[in-house]
Parts: sequence; C-alpha cells; structure tokens
Amino acid sequence: MTLRFEQILADGVAECSYLLGDDAAHVCAVVDPRPDVEIYLEAARRFGLAITHVFETHIHADFMSGARELVDRLGGQAKLYVSTEGGAEYGFAHEAVRDGDEFRFGGLRMKARFTPGHTPEHMSYLLFDGDTETPWSVLSGDAFFVDSVGRPDLMGDDQTEELTEKLFHTVRDVFMALPDDVIIYPCHGAGSACGPDIGDRMSSTIGYERRFNDYAKIESLEEFKRVMQADAPPVPAHYPRLKKVNAKGPEVLRNLPRVPPLTVEQFAEATESGVQVLDVRDMMGFGAGHVKGALNIGARPELSVWAGWLLDPERPIHLVLGDDRELPDVVKLLWRTGFTDFGGYLAGGMSAWREAGRDFAQIPQISVHELKEAKDITPLDVRKPDEWEGGHIPGATHAFLGELREKLDELDRSATYATYCASGFRASIASSLLAARGFPNIRNVPGSWKAWTAAGYPTETPEHQ
Repeated sequence: MTLRFEQILADGVAECSYLLGDDAAHVCAVVDPRPDVEIYLEAARRFGLAITHVFETHIHADFMSGARELVDRLGGQAKLYVSTEGGAEYGFAHEAVRDGDEFRFGGLRMKARFTPGHTPEHMSYLLFDGDTETPWSVLSGDAFFVDSVGRPDLMGDDQTEELTEKLFHTVRDVFMALPDDVIIYPCHGAGSACGPDIGDRMSSTIGYERRFNDYAKIESLEEFKRVMQADAPPVPAHYPRLKKVNAKGPEVLRNLPRVPPLTVEQFAEATESGVQVLDVRDMMGFGAGHVKGALNIGARPELSVWAGWLLDPERPIHLVLGDDRELPDVVKLLWRTGFTDFGGYLAGGMSAWREAGRDFAQIPQISVHELKEAKDITPLDVRKPDEWEGGHIPGATHAFLGELREKLDELDRSATYATYCASGFRASIASSLLAARGFPNIRNVPGSWKAWTAAGYPTETPEHQ
C-alpha cells in the first residue's frame, strides 16, 4: 500500500480540502470539497483511485460546498457524509456521521471526533494506520488552525457564548489531549476570516501548537472568552448567506455556471437596465476606461472573497474581462463564494466597447508622491481595522472596504478622496464603488501603503493623531 494524501488549496478563500486513500485498495475519500470539483476527479484518476466517500467537517460559511456537486459527478458511486451531532439538519440526501464512527480505505482508518464550537455540529477526523491506537494526523476542519482556532461567533449573538465555551473544551479536551507528534491539517490557511490571525503554514503538529498557539495555551474559560471576543475579525457579508445555502444544499450544476458572450449592443442594453457589472481587469486598465457603474475586482484569487462581500447574489453578474480566455478561471473564483447567475460577458472586452463608440468612465490614478504634495485630497484608508491601527497616512479617513457601503453617508460627497490599501487592489475596489455610488471626485493610489512607506513618507497611528 501507498497512502495517498493530497492537500488541495483553493486560493482566495484560503480553503484546504483533502483527498486521502490507499492505492493498493484503489479507494479514497474527499473531505470538504470546493464547488469546482474537477481537481478531485483528476487527482483520483492520477492515482488510480475510486472516490467512494465525500465528507464535510461542518456546514461551511465562507465558501460554497462542492460535496453535492462531486457526488453527482461520480454518478452515484460515492455517498455524502455529514455530521448530525448538535442537532444539525440538511435539505439534501446524506449519510449521518456520529462521534466515534469509523471508516476504512484500505490500510487507512478514519475516525470521527465531535469537536463543536466553531459550529454546533462540527466534526474532525482522526487518521490511523490500520488498527494502531495512536493517530498520525487529524483533519481539524475549522475547529483548530495553525496558530489559531475557529471563531465561535458566526451563528449569531444568541449562540456565541455557548459555542465559545464548547470551543474552549474542544481545544483543551480534544486537541490538546492528542500526542505531540500528531499532524494537524486544517480546513483553512492564512487569509481566511474563519479564525483570528491564522498562521501562514499549511499544517502543524499538536506539539508545536501546544508551545506556540496563544489560543491553545489559555487555561481559563473566562480568559478564552475575552480573547476570542477581542480578536474576532469582521464577519464577511456572504457568511450568513452561504451558511444557509450549504445547509439546504447548493444547486448541482454539472459544469461551470453558464456565462454567454454578449455583443456590445447586448451588453449596453443590459447596463441600461441597471444590472451589476463586474470588471476584473487590473486597476490601471480599469482606471483608464470602464463601463460606467462597474465594480472593479481584479482577476486574482481574492476576487472570491471581495465578490462575496460586495456583490448581490440575487442579481445576474455581467462581466468585463481583460482577456476573454480568462472566463473559466474567473467563473470558478466567483462560484466558490456562491455566484452562479451570470447575464453574460462583454465579448472582446473594453476594446470592443471603445471601438463601437460607447462612452466610458475613468478614475484617475495618482502616485504616493502626488498624494504627499496634494493639499486638497483626503486619503481614504480601506484596510482592515488592525492594519489601520498599525499605522496609516497622516490625515487619512478610515472606512474598512467590507463596510464601505454602510458608511457612505459618513463621507463628504464634495471632498476629493484618494483610496488606498496595502498595495492598491482593495483601493481600486473602493474607488470603483464610490464612483458607482455617485462620488464625483475619486482618485486611486496604486502601490498604496507599501509605496508610501517605501518612499519613506511619514506615518501615524490612531493614538498619535
């Protein structure tokens, strides 16, 4: 036997799924799949394995589950296994998993361990070589991360205190009770908002976390509650929505979501009816000319998360691409946070739009040097609160990008704002949002905070304002 163990990262949502099995028995399982499931089918073919089981550690909030999609693609040869602990209910066919249930894939044994706290039904999976008594690894889902633990506040204020207490006992009584050499494979890496300050490494060990994980070292429940409340990052807007979608069961599409090509005339007609337009080109191209009212989120992995924060899943998305060949990759990123309804894409992109004589809007891009010398421009910092508190441009106003729509009334529409973030990516999203909402004097700062500090310009922190 050769144990096949593949950790598969979905960039952007920073989600880790797993394919594990035994190539002598030619069977394997997939745990926590994303919706673009071809990657698991390809891996199974590469190793000569049949996927017989698909598991979910919990009802996900940050990405659309691909479990039903994968089971459907497998033509009924695999079954979907979900935790029914904690009163969990689902709107789709499933096999119930309870604490202590075991599954075998050739010489690999997998045992379910109930680990509530992040969610009421959360299940982790211990991995064993055959009948050995000590696990070599644990798939910890969102209960335990590298340098962090799962957040317990995603189910609503009425459940947060109870879940925080359960999470404390999960950390102390389950994970910290494992041997030091057990390897931890979590469901998320750095960049996910499912836990505070998740570390950069893709795996860890119980022993390392016992020594260095500040959350795992807390021995008092009251202290744990205080720290978890203080360290919780903002809750992305799409989390409550996707929690409901994943509990009900996402629609099975059997392919990528459909996105038809549109002529300039068709695209223009759609925009006149007030559809949402998403332009995924880079900030410089967008600033030079774009369809009026478009939101700019560049075609990078982070597109998934910021689309989740800012787009309306109830309205069809109309895409403007930098290159029409990007379409499949862009659609995958949007599908991961639940977007499956597309009105179409502008065939030929902005070149076709301009050549047809259509009007376009612009957002000036200014350097940090121009911003430094400007007397009548207010820097608008759209980074997360902890980034702002760590240092910002003097005289700046702060409005976190994820909450910018709710703070528009606090901004002066007669002012000239220059949006900035860490590098300019989020700043361009913010500038496009402000322009689409009728703010007439908007600038964007490519390079943003990194460029400002690289130039050696002065900074300040909130306590020194």
